[in-house]
Amino acid sequence: MAHFQRLRLVPKHERGELERLEKLLNKYERGQIQRIDWLDRLAFKAMDKVKERESNKAGNSHLYLVVDFCSFEHRVVFQESGANFLPPPIVSTNELVIVWDPEVGKINPSEHKQLKLARSLTRGIIDKDLKPSSTERKSIQRILKYPPTRTLSGDERQLLWKFRFSLMSEKRALTKFLRCVEWSDVQEAKQALDLMGRWETIDVCDALELLSPVFEKEEVRAYAVSVLERADDEELQCYLLQLVQALRFERSDKSRLCQFLVQRSLRNIELASFLRWYVAVELYDPAFAKRYYCTYEILEENMMKLASGVNGNDDGFKLWQSLVRQTELTAQLCSIMRDVRNVRGNTQKKIEKLRQLLSGLLSELTYFEEPIRSPLSPGILITGIEPSESSIFKSALHPLRLTFRTASGGSCKIIFKKGDDIRQDQLVVQMVSLMDRLLKAENLDLCLTPYKVLATGQDEGMLEFIPSHSLAQILSEHRSIISYLQKFHPDEHGPFGITATCLDTFIKSCAGYSVITYILGIGDRHLDNLLLRDDGRLFHVDFGFILGRDPKPFPPPMKLCKEMVEAMGGTESQYYTRFKTYCCEAYNILRKSSNLILNLFHLMAGSNIPDIASDPEKGILKLQEKFNLDLDDEACIHFFQGLITDSVNALFPQMVETIHRWAQYWR
Repeated sequence: MAHFQRLRLVPKHERGELERLEKLLNKYERGQIQRIDWLDRLAFKAMDKVKERESNKAGNSHLYLVVDFCSFEHRVVFQESGANFLPPPIVSTNELVIVWDPEVGKINPSEHKQLKLARSLTRGIIDKDLKPSSTERKSIQRILKYPPTRTLSGDERQLLWKFRFSLMSEKRALTKFLRCVEWSDVQEAKQALDLMGRWETIDVCDALELLSPVFEKEEVRAYAVSVLERADDEELQCYLLQLVQALRFERSDKSRLCQFLVQRSLRNIELASFLRWYVAVELYDPAFAKRYYCTYEILEENMMKLASGVNGNDDGFKLWQSLVRQTELTAQLCSIMRDVRNVRGNTQKKIEKLRQLLSGLLSELTYFEEPIRSPLSPGILITGIEPSESSIFKSALHPLRLTFRTASGGSCKIIFKKGDDIRQDQLVVQMVSLMDRLLKAENLDLCLTPYKVLATGQDEGMLEFIPSHSLAQILSEHRSIISYLQKFHPDEHGPFGITATCLDTFIKSCAGYSVITYILGIGDRHLDNLLLRDDGRLFHVDFGFILGRDPKPFPPPMKLCKEMVEAMGGTESQYYTRFKTYCCEAYNILRKSSNLILNLFHLMAGSNIPDIASDPEKGILKLQEKFNLDLDDEACIHFFQGLITDSVNALFPQMVETIHRWAQYWR
């Protein structure tokens, strides 16, 4: 509604500022003044003050009448009757004339009627016997290869509906067919659901697509869950993070998906632990806190009812308490971080304070009263923290590096961060782990390091500590990667003086992460977040920029620095050629699973992960582009080899490395 103040009965000499504001407001409502939200709010507040001041002036006896007029979606145009043409003088100026069409974006009634007639249920008997022609079959196969992000045109939807009966034996066609259904039509929806029940059972990958926000029908989502029930616990854990996010798109708090996740968790303590953490983190989201709280309560209630525990020797109460103690542990670690940060002085003084706290005031953390399931690896029982082996990293947030004793007599090291949102890191490392699984399924082990990451809050979390050194540190101390590896794996007769196994491990890991960082659009790569293990495995950490975002100008397609290529013997060596072969093989393997990866990212569309929440659709489309789905495998090999060459020749990032090291030095 637009507000206009009638001032015509007010004497002209008293109108002043109010009349000027009225004219400006009219222009604003007509779109003649650019809208700037934050500035408009300030302007409207100032206008209200002016109106209040004018109405309260002494001697002002006039009353003001506010009239509300209807506002319309499009500009109202009044035209004189007669021929609809522009006079010659206006045409000669070549000015752009805006013509408003109120039907843009709306359904064409005639086309809609034609579609309804074509889909008339009376044609069902005929459609059952219809077989696509050679041309139509090619069109259908082309449509079935579309990524899940692709919207079908009207003709494509009509084609799939027409041959729906002949497509029932093609499991890949179900998700595309369900996109063609006019769910508002009761009879059409009923027939579609009947066909869905008789369709060839789809794969788990396609079931994930049916849980996306595109599909709202409860029966469709329930069907997707029934397919997921076939997945084993290991596979289900690969998708658990996304399935928890998919609860946002359900119609009710106690949906079939919610019940399924809880019931499967009761059979596996690791699933139960991760489900509890994933749900607990979402309690901070005000829009869906009620739904996730309901899921949390259902999990707690069902676990407490267990007569004999998941492992057959613990009752449900004890199992649940073992998970609750994880939260108590993270709360104590947050308290320690606050105390350590308040210590004035260098990092060494903070480390001394940490060890003092663990040995003194918080000595209960040195030896737990009862073992606690590790939040990162719930299958491992931890019994306490070793103060002498715990430390603090030299960085702005002072993350803790803690060494836990395990019930089996060993130890495990973790990094605990507070003040940093690691949910994005959690997602990326989950994808690295999934891609590692996909590559190994094709007998290609690229020696990746998918370390464990768990967000325990919006700004806190745990990461598995992997003994390693940054490339910046290695190059500073050893001058080259080869010199560093010679220290651990010397071999006089091996390539470059190191064992062939170590060099192959290094080449494979470089290839794996080159492909993965390219696909996921990982940004802000520098020598301090590229780490190298003693056995030659290279891996990436710190994923603050994904899906093409990068704080640096003109980033190369993938992070492949000069020193890494030199460690392979240069661009003319047989080892560099082997590296490129590994890259192309891995890229084509992952392209085969592009639908799975795209579906998982689509389920994250409603999450609060920074680089996804800003523009989910744009981010997913960027991810889709990286797969080059319009190319065949051979064309992709040439494409990716070109990317590698471009990255090796991109010398500009080398200047940034020096600047970054300066910044690190003065921290």
